Amino acid sequence: MQTRSLFSGNMHLLSFAQILPCDLRDNLLNEPRRGQLLEVILDLGRFPEARYLGEFGGCYLRNTKVSVKELEHAQNSVGSFGGDNRAGIEGTLHRISAIRSRKGAIVGLTCRVGRAVSGQVDMVSDLLQYGKSILFVGKPGVGKTTVMREIARVLADEFHKRVVIVDTSNEIGGDGNIPHSAIGGARRMQVPEPSMQHRVMIEAVENHMPEVIIVDEIGTEAETHACRSIAKRGVMLIGTAHGERLQNIIKNPTLSDLVGGVETVTLGDGEARARSCQKTVLERQASPTFDFLIEMRDRHYWVTHQTEKSVDMLLRGKNPQVEVRRRDKMFKVVIEKSKAYDKCDS
Repeated sequence: MQTRSLFSGNMHLLSFAQILPCDLRDNLLNEPRRGQLLEVILDLGRFPEARYLGEFGGCYLRNTKVSVKELEHAQNSVGSFGGDNRAGIEGTLHRISAIRSRKGAIVGLTCRVGRAVSGQVDMVSDLLQYGKSILFVGKPGVGKTTVMREIARVLADEFHKRVVIVDTSNEIGGDGNIPHSAIGGARRMQVPEPSMQHRVMIEAVENHMPEVIIVDEIGTEAETHACRSIAKRGVMLIGTAHGERLQNIIKNPTLSDLVGGVETVTLGDGEARARSCQKTVLERQASPTFDFLIEMRDRHYWVTHQTEKSVDMLLRGKNPQVEVRRRDKMFKVVIEKSKAYDKCDS
């Protein structure tokens, strides 16, 4: 099924456009490519810029520069900025991120369009049936948060699971106290400060009896430890982490525990000869927290690892077998099983 927005026309852009200067607002709402609008950049003393999905670079929206007054208007139109310099527009999925001067004044805004999109979850619907934990990695803008949102809805509404989202920046459930309808019957716990995400993750398990925990942007050692603690309690985890490939997670000392961790092992002479390798080798330290790891190479091309097998193979310098999940020209999901990892598209 072709990916489709749950909103049509200008409706999902209307609240987004309200924070922009009047001339930009009118231009964007009448722009033929508005359905592909990714974000608007407002930097003090520079020309405002729009960026679109599937296009490299951006395009200027006018030939006059952004003023302090325009930044103040945008700032006053959104909710308060948190410790991560992110804010939202209540009742929507849009995200506004601030750049500040050394004195704390806002001198730039990245205004990112948030859309509720359906049709992505069919890329992994078979994996969801196993009830195993899945970690998504990929470059920014590839759609990881969008996938989290739809998985939350499907697990809650179609699989009838008790799902709790730990929503650090309100990106999954949207801004405001009432979560966006795009998450369906999943419950959402907000996080007062980004540094408290790991505490809220544990609180969710201890207080609310979830069968599934969904967490975006796992990035600290405390959060990786919280993930392991949650997994040991038999709770299914769906998460995202910073990195584009499995190797990035293995080599990241903060995140490597998500895939089992890495330790240096000294082999005996016989074992080293049997393996045809040096006596000192790297091995996986423990069972992975996440059973599957999916590299989102782009929105329609995903590489799926059985984490334990792939990590072991990579640490031994070998090429693991993976599954490639992609959409054909008719947007139907095609799964290629047992494909050599180094033969996957970049």
